[in-house]
Amino acid sequence: INIKRSPLCGRNFEYMSEDPGLIEELVVPMIEGIQENDVAACVKHFAANSQETERLWVDTIIDEAALEEIYFPGFQAAVEKGHTLALMGAYNLLNGEHCCMSKSLLNEKLRKDWAFDGVVISDWGAVHDTKLAAESGLDLEMDVKYQFDEQYMADPLLKAVKDGEIEESLVDEKVRNILRMMLRLKMIGPERKHRKTGAYNTEEHRRAVLDVARESMILLKNEDQVLPLQAESGCKVAVIGVNAAAIHSNGGGSAEIKALYEISPLMGIKKLLGGNVKVSYAPGYVIPDKKETSEINWQAASTETAENTEKESTVSGRTLDEKQQEALAEAVALAKASDIVIFVGGLNHDFDVEGLDRVNMKLPYGQDEVIDALLKAVPDTVVCMYAGAPVEMPWAEKAKAILWSYYAGMEGGTALAEILSGKVNPSGKLAETFIRDASQCPAHTIGTFGKKDRVEYREGVMVGYRYYDTKKTDVLFPFGHGLSYTAFTYNDLEIIRQQENGRQTVKVSCSVTNTGEHAGKETVQIYVAPEQKKDRPVHELKAFEKVRLDAGETKRICVILEERDFSRYDTDKKMPVPVNGTYEIQVGASSTDICLCGKIDLFFAEG
Repeated sequence: INIKRSPLCGRNFEYMSEDPGLIEELVVPMIEGIQENDVAACVKHFAANSQETERLWVDTIIDEAALEEIYFPGFQAAVEKGHTLALMGAYNLLNGEHCCMSKSLLNEKLRKDWAFDGVVISDWGAVHDTKLAAESGLDLEMDVKYQFDEQYMADPLLKAVKDGEIEESLVDEKVRNILRMMLRLKMIGPERKHRKTGAYNTEEHRRAVLDVARESMILLKNEDQVLPLQAESGCKVAVIGVNAAAIHSNGGGSAEIKALYEISPLMGIKKLLGGNVKVSYAPGYVIPDKKETSEINWQAASTETAENTEKESTVSGRTLDEKQQEALAEAVALAKASDIVIFVGGLNHDFDVEGLDRVNMKLPYGQDEVIDALLKAVPDTVVCMYAGAPVEMPWAEKAKAILWSYYAGMEGGTALAEILSGKVNPSGKLAETFIRDASQCPAHTIGTFGKKDRVEYREGVMVGYRYYDTKKTDVLFPFGHGLSYTAFTYNDLEIIRQQENGRQTVKVSCSVTNTGEHAGKETVQIYVAPEQKKDRPVHELKAFEKVRLDAGETKRICVILEERDFSRYDTDKKMPVPVNGTYEIQVGASSTDICLCGKIDLFFAEG
């Protein structure tokens, strides 16, 4: 649940969002869903693990306010609201201390402030000192060594206790934490016979996986109503792109799992359209053999040769450039001979992977050249992207339809086909801003990223849309963006100050109407914009609600904003403090598509 600070982080595909409030809303039900099956959720990586470069030794420097407002809230919610049974420390150092051996992080913040009584485990190989780890609140060391007795929390810990260097009571506490978790999971004790056995790959699981994939895909652009496709009987459909035929239900590294089966985009399209529609496939580009092209930088733009790379490197007796041009020519010829053209590209496990950050946001394998050629040949080409993080889209202005999917599970290809065909109306929204290139990101322009010894988060709380919207940055697609095959209007905003349990709250409600011809879902987003904006984001997401509406239907949504939604962290008081003043309540379809707004004056006793 780490923050998506930079689009180049190799593990962004595992993270939830650039917004801490959204992470809070997502992590709690996820923990509850896991743990209701007598399985422990383990929330990671605590804390500020937002790059893979030198992740074992890099020192992450973050000010107190940014930690409390941006990087801690998701973990705090996981502990206090989600009641997670386990938490994993991060590899990196935080302000000079290794996270898995940090008394301030594990003992003070986690154990004392948040009252966590679960198990703290280390990331694999993240412990470097027995005494520091034992005294910091770490319960369980995980390592990559095969000689388990040599691990810091094994024989060295036993020796330190016997020598009087470490109190035996510390070991007792760690054992107690582990046994407590085992009792809660019914692994031991009188409830053991009632422990849930669980199941996998049931029909219910498959339905859930498909529903999640349907809800998550995001229609970024749809000019001239190119989508949904009108695949009439007898028409020819060209599906182009290596990712169309690939199976990629998830990213790479330790998050990679083996699904019992996977439906690729090509499989999904063929199965749904099938019948009298002819579906043909061409890869369009070549992914070179790693062994034969180990010196080639395949993150270089298009088919240009990377610096210090021989252009005439060969694969199977032909140059890579020749193979790329042949694949491109084949794809263009197929596109010209077809009625409908669908390109499916993006990233793969070589780029969305643990242990490696991307060099830039460019699409690999010359995909930009392929997309440009297809759009020139067939302007209505639909561009579909599979990736775990944003990519540059220099062709975005020319493309009429762009559909985005993160790694969508084993039924991802089915969901993609259903959305392309109109069987399912897309309703996903971006949980991160899609910038044009990494030079727009404050992690790179204000702070530092990818350094080997020390990275400084000088942007503070100005992360993601908080920065882009404040600076009016010309991004590609804003936070919260996502289109539908229908249309929605917002009306009748009502903002009411009220008291609940002695605390001031704000009730925000409005009407949402489906003015289109199809049933659809809209995610209504509520942002709070303080009148006093000095050194603060122009606005912040504080609530959202997803509503389903039939054509012509109107529903009223209502959310309650609490004092914490009007607070900022006070470094003197060491706590969030509500701030008196005038606030604009903004309601919209994205962080830049604000449909309704109204002001309210608030005075808090603590202000």
